[in-house]
This record gives sequence, C-alpha cells and structure tokens, in this order.
Amino acid sequence: MNQTIAVICYIILAPIIGGLLEGLDRKVSARMQRRVGPPLLQPFYDVIKLMKKQVIVVSPAQTFALISYFALMLLTGSMFFAGMDILLCFFVMSTAATFLYFAAVISSSPYATVGANRELIQMMAYEPAVLLSCVGFYLIEGTFNVGEIAFSKTTDIIYLPGFFVAFVFILTIKMRKSPFDTSTSHHMHQEIVKGLTTEMGAQNLAIFQVTEWYENVFLMGVIGLFIMNGTTTNIIIAVVVILLTYFLEILIDNTSARMKTDMMLKLSWGVTLFSAGVNLLVLMLVR
Repeated sequence: MNQTIAVICYIILAPIIGGLLEGLDRKVSARMQRRVGPPLLQPFYDVIKLMKKQVIVVSPAQTFALISYFALMLLTGSMFFAGMDILLCFFVMSTAATFLYFAAVISSSPYATVGANRELIQMMAYEPAVLLSCVGFYLIEGTFNVGEIAFSKTTDIIYLPGFFVAFVFILTIKMRKSPFDTSTSHHMHQEIVKGLTTEMGAQNLAIFQVTEWYENVFLMGVIGLFIMNGTTTNIIIAVVVILLTYFLEILIDNTSARMKTDMMLKLSWGVTLFSAGVNLLVLMLVR
C-alpha cells in the first residue's frame, strides 16, 4: 500500500515540484545576473502555451519516440519511489535517453542530429558515475533495493563521499547545465539553435519539458538516498541537502562557459575515477 501511495505521489507531484524547481532556477539565475527574472510559475505558463499551439509534427515517429521517452522516465521514477532495484531504475533511465536520441535524429535536421550525437557523448560521460553509485550502495547495504537502502540505519554518504561527489558532478551533465549544456540548453546562448530539441514544437516540446521535470525529481531523489537513514530528522536533512545541491548546480550553470564534448568526457571520467574510484578502493580494503 505504501509503495502504491509513493508511486501516485510521484506521478502527481513530480511535475509540480520539477516545474517549481525550474522556476526557482530561472529566478535565482536572473538575480545572479542582476535581472528581475520571470515569475516563479513561468515554466507552467510555457507548457500550457505549448499545449495550446497548433500541432505541426516533422514526423509522427518523433511523437512516438517522445511519448516513449516520457513513459520510460515515468516508469524510472515510479520504480525508484516504490523502493525497487536502483540498478534497474538507471537502466530504464538510459533506455529513455535512447528514445530521446531517436526523437531528435528522426527529424533529419542537421542541428537536431548534432545535438543528438552530443547527447550520446553525454550518456557516455555520466554512465560510469551512475553505475558506480549503485555499486557503492550495494557495498554498504548489501542490496540494490531502494526501500532497504532508504530505511536502513546507515547514512550512506558517510561511507560514500567520493561516490556522492561523482554523482553531483555528473548531475551538471544530466541536467544539461553549463559547462556541459552541449546537446541542448534551456538558455538562449545555444550555438546550434536548440540542439536536439530544434525540431520539437508545440505538444512535443511540452512532453519533453514535463519529462525533464520528472527526471530532475528522480535525480534529486537519488541525492536524498545518500542521506536517508529512516529517521524523520534525517528526511529534513536530506531535503536541505537536495536544495543545496540544486543551488550548486544553478551556481555552476551561471559561472561557467560551455566546454567542448571531448573535454567533458575526459573531465567527467577523471572525476569519477578519482573520487568514486579512490572511495571504492578504500571500502574494499576496509571491508
């Protein structure tokens, strides 16, 4: 019953929380740039406006790919908050990202194709950190089950600081923020128009945006999993850490110039191997 409630809450509340986080992102970014910025609810206004626009689809297959992307991301978050296997959650998330790639290249637009190819490179950049995080949880808890990890008596970040650093680092890539907003960007400084979203319009772009909200809430949930230990006080601490992490991503986004894809790949793998790799070696020696 608790699992069902958690899934229902995720399905209903995740787009609301995700939209509010994006609105907060825009507001804080504007303040950092000495601007007033849009209203907090502007992301919702944008999605509603997109849904009301005339539907002009480049290819019907693009709509199918985007709906698949949405459905798989919804499944990813639902499995996570239902307390299922975290490794399986990340595998489904990777499959969802593959459908996003298909949605871009199927339009035959050169701009979207370049953005889609960069998205594949981004996937190569963040996957090692994602998989190592799962390994870290297993070494400490002896299970991949999210429910058992969240309600255990162990605060995993104490034993997994390197894994946490690596995961926070690749969040910048996963959330497409500078200096790693190479495939597409929510800002207007994208050099290849809008990258993989170039040919997405009206309802298709709205689907992409809402899916991003679901994904961001899922990723913030993983950050919280590093902190959770089953106590009420720790839940509050986890929320604070999530908000601080999100603010850090906004700060990085507004203080960094975009990096080339090859440098992104080298840097992300370097940070992952150093922070998570050293942490893994220490755990293996100690345990």
